[in-house]
Amino acid sequence: MNILQILPELNYGGVETGTLDMAKYLVSHNHKAVVVSAGGQLVKELVSCGAAHYELAVRKKSLFSMLKAIPKLVEIIRKENIQVVHARSRVPAWSAYFACRVSGTPFITTFHPYYSRHPFTRVMGWGKLVIVPSQAVGRHMIEDFCLPRERIRLIPRSVDASKFSFIPPENKKRTEFVIAVIARVVPLKGHIPFIKAIHKVYRNIPNIKVWIVGAVPASKPHYQEELEGLVKRLGLAHIVEFLGARRDIPEILSKVNLLVLPTTTYEAFGRVIVEAYAAGVPVVATKIAGVVDIVEDGVDGLLAAPGDPETLADAIIKLLKDPELSSTLAKNGYLKAISQFTLEKMAQATIRVYEEAFGSKRILVIKLSALGDLVLSIPALKAIRKKYPPPGKITCLVGRDIQSVLTNCPYLDEVMAYDFKGRDKGFLELFRLGGRLRKNNFDLALDLQNNRKSHLLSFLSFAPRRYGYQNGKLSFLLNRGVKETKAALGPLEHQFRILGLLDIELKDKKIELWPSKEDARYVEEFLDSQWLNKGQPLAGLHLGSSRKWLTKRWPLDYAAALAERLALKDIRMVVTGEEIPAPELAYFKGLTEKSRPIIACGRTTINQLTCLIKRCSVFICGDTAPLHIAIGMSVPVVALFGPTDPKRHLPSGENIVLLNKELPCQPCYKPECRKVKCMEQITVDEVLQAVLELTKKL
Repeated sequence: MNILQILPELNYGGVETGTLDMAKYLVSHNHKAVVVSAGGQLVKELVSCGAAHYELAVRKKSLFSMLKAIPKLVEIIRKENIQVVHARSRVPAWSAYFACRVSGTPFITTFHPYYSRHPFTRVMGWGKLVIVPSQAVGRHMIEDFCLPRERIRLIPRSVDASKFSFIPPENKKRTEFVIAVIARVVPLKGHIPFIKAIHKVYRNIPNIKVWIVGAVPASKPHYQEELEGLVKRLGLAHIVEFLGARRDIPEILSKVNLLVLPTTTYEAFGRVIVEAYAAGVPVVATKIAGVVDIVEDGVDGLLAAPGDPETLADAIIKLLKDPELSSTLAKNGYLKAISQFTLEKMAQATIRVYEEAFGSKRILVIKLSALGDLVLSIPALKAIRKKYPPPGKITCLVGRDIQSVLTNCPYLDEVMAYDFKGRDKGFLELFRLGGRLRKNNFDLALDLQNNRKSHLLSFLSFAPRRYGYQNGKLSFLLNRGVKETKAALGPLEHQFRILGLLDIELKDKKIELWPSKEDARYVEEFLDSQWLNKGQPLAGLHLGSSRKWLTKRWPLDYAAALAERLALKDIRMVVTGEEIPAPELAYFKGLTEKSRPIIACGRTTINQLTCLIKRCSVFICGDTAPLHIAIGMSVPVVALFGPTDPKRHLPSGENIVLLNKELPCQPCYKPECRKVKCMEQITVDEVLQAVLELTKKL
């Protein structure tokens, strides 16, 4: 693989060492390693191992500098054919994130320190996958940054054991105990309580020497002076030595009898503990999140209360006075280091994350409404899944009122439902939904709805590639589009023009649905309650359509007459649709006293309706959702078309009889009309003949 790591600089430190170790491992295993930083002391070592380095100004918290770096990063990504960009710090992560969006390259991050909840930090949670070094950091990302758990990968930091020599404590001289703190010289690392603890230790064990190893950040120039003043006041100046930043940590640990990590706040990991384990140095640390992921108290180290000099001093004294305990802890720590925290193990786990980020796609499919259109999108969902099998993840965004259609869909990993007509209605809620979508870090969005709202949601998802129709309805928010064609295309063919941009072809037109056994049981019990004769053919008739489309409805009188005529052929009718107003219901029942059709209007859920339609020998319906459900259930269909064009809305299939008068005014696509001639001219005789033809084929 071709991997680009980006960090502020390549000077000495845990992040820098981890970057260098990973680059060496990549090169040694025939991968390409590219590192971008502002330069530093480790560049020469990096280049000598065979990795490439590009020097850019990526450490300044300057909007101008970050923006300036974006096109240069895009150029590097394309020149080196980078497959994954790995950001290891906040400042360069901003430039890297937008460079990845421009180039379409997977972007991942590692949350090295325990960052505060600052808006500037949020970019570290925008990776397609986010690596955390400890469970504590993982919980922090979930609870404080609302990062989905499924995007987090736990990879503890490692130690290159080959750099360290394991020297058991009993093999080191005990005439003078060397106690070391190896950490940045900043307040949160606990140097003040440590020095106070040493004051007590010195009174009990005078033959000690203390090394404080670590750099003083430019932001804390006077902190070391404060520590030196404390050392002098406590009379410890002759035993405490400040060694500053050091690169020779293995050499230092070979001379140390005890490592102390006195941190007073959360640690992301505590790499120096593992390094001490590898060198055979016993450890005393504070009991804080991050450290407890490594140290098991009394087994491979001792833990003390953070910020408490007394308990810290007691632990140090206990360990120095007990050679057997010191030896046991050191040996157990060494076994843990070489079994759990090896460079090989960390590097292999990281490469698996690279492969996952590059090889798996997160896909958002937007199909907000309506029920019939959602049913017609099922062949598209099947084709998308075939193109992007697991570990690719497919999420479908639908309206809450129709989500049940996809409850058992095998082609989706997740269904996101939104109540656009109720509690989630409004512009503000739309933007909140955009925030939820962004957290999924989608690689591409497929807009199968193609209206203003869906185009906006596609854009708000921040998916780098957004597909849909260029129809003028905010379609400029998409960056991959096809133009509408004047030719009348079937509904499936129309959707697959978008999928064609992904080289997905329409090969399987079958519509599938997945009602549950409970839904089927409900329908059987309902039909039994209506005294349906066993073996009697059942003809379904859907009375209604959306209230916005009254022109699609076949006259109620015609439906009643058909029920009576079918009864003479020993075919009973079941009427489906929304609940019928009481006056209309009474009128319909008055016209069908002899045939007594089963009234199922308003008595089924979507999936129960599916089972009811499947139970029918034939189904009669206008251009509305149950028509597509019947086709999906392979039930013979009599399709009644009026104001809409069957060439655009009727899927092809067997056992479908189309009744359409093709009047000069058709198709008009008018939801209301004073004289609905197109539907009124479809006679009862025509429908009856079509029903009888289809039932004879059974």
